Amino acid sequence: MNGETIDAEKLRQVQQVEALKRQLLTNMLSKEAFERLGRIRTVNPDLAGRVELYLIQVYQTGQLEQKVSDEKMKDILNILTQKKQTKIKRV
Repeated sequence: MNGETIDAEKLRQVQQVEALKRQLLTNMLSKEAFERLGRIRTVNPDLAGRVELYLIQVYQTGQLEQKVSDEKMKDILNILTQKKQTKIKRV
């Protein structure tokens, strides 16, 4: 196999994984939540990736009982974007 064939195969595999992930997310999220995730992906791809990973993990563990609404998506985003604050006290 030459390098072009290997690259084409890797690209095909990545596309398959992305298609499966998109299908899974479409089934897990309400229309509004899916649209919100798309807007987040445009602005902050790293955050969108973390949200997708979180949602897929929740789904795989069986903790997802119904579609994720837009309000629940907002809650998830708030949790994932909270920054830990460290206070330094001088004595």
